[in-house]
Amino acid sequence: MSMTLPPAPGGSDLTPAGDGPAVPTPADGPAAKGTSVWRDAFTRLRRNPAAVAGAVIVLLFIVVAVLAPFLAPYGGDDLPGRTEITPTHIPGPGELPEYPLGLDRFGGDVLSKLIWGAQASLTIGVVSTAMGLVGGMVLGLLAGGIGGWVDNVIMRFVDILLSVPNLLLAVSIAALLGQGTYAVMIAIGVSAVPIFARLLRSSMLQQKGADYILAAQTLGLSRRTITMSHLLPNSVGPVIVQATLTLATAVIDAAALSFLGLGGGLPQTAEWGRMLTYAQAELGIAPQLAFLPGICIAITALGFTLLGESLREALDPKSRQR
Repeated sequence: MSMTLPPAPGGSDLTPAGDGPAVPTPADGPAAKGTSVWRDAFTRLRRNPAAVAGAVIVLLFIVVAVLAPFLAPYGGDDLPGRTEITPTHIPGPGELPEYPLGLDRFGGDVLSKLIWGAQASLTIGVVSTAMGLVGGMVLGLLAGGIGGWVDNVIMRFVDILLSVPNLLLAVSIAALLGQGTYAVMIAIGVSAVPIFARLLRSSMLQQKGADYILAAQTLGLSRRTITMSHLLPNSVGPVIVQATLTLATAVIDAAALSFLGLGGGLPQTAEWGRMLTYAQAELGIAPQLAFLPGICIAITALGFTLLGESLREALDPKSRQR
């Protein structure tokens, strides 16, 4: 006597395969829906508390930096409380109602300087990371796409840059270019180039043996078409993740270079590293002048690090299989 199998839970139909067990038809799922790697990664990020925390910190940092002219009570170089400063006393948080976080040695509003400092750090971080990303991708693309002696020459140059510690290389370049914001951007950007170059080259070499590259070669596509249309788009994922992590490093390096006096500008200019520099002499009477910008630097770097590490984990094929 024949019988009809009931539908499986969830709405998937089961089709009998002879006398054996029922064989399920393709159900709705990531493979059936054709979910892209980036969409799947975004879904995983939304479920990751560390990624959410990092995204909130980064978003808050960007909003404060972009809206600094509207959020800051005073301009970045303004000194509204210079008459309140004495050699032995600097008003701290809560002492003067019009200055919630107190004043600095020059009479500037600390809250305003922290807000404007976020804008300076964002500008330096984004521009320097973009410079390093573009330069590194060009070198990595040439090395991984052409190969041969071009690869050897580029990689030996990259090895020389990597042999010097990142911050020391940035300090050396900034010292050669002279004090100033542009010198800091170029220094940090150049120090990040070898990281992006080696990462993109490594990813491209790994992808060269993939089936889709072999299929494209079999069809007779040119090397340029294969590299730009197939190899590069599928190799750029790790580089984007590294760019997020490099932003955290760029914020710290920018503060370090300013702390060392390589950032240029006036002493009262709002920038977190410069605020740390001029707070050293006031630690005895106003320790908050060093504590507050230090906290801002640490939290911002933590946000980019949490977001970058979570993105790396979300794009990891081994992690996606679990």
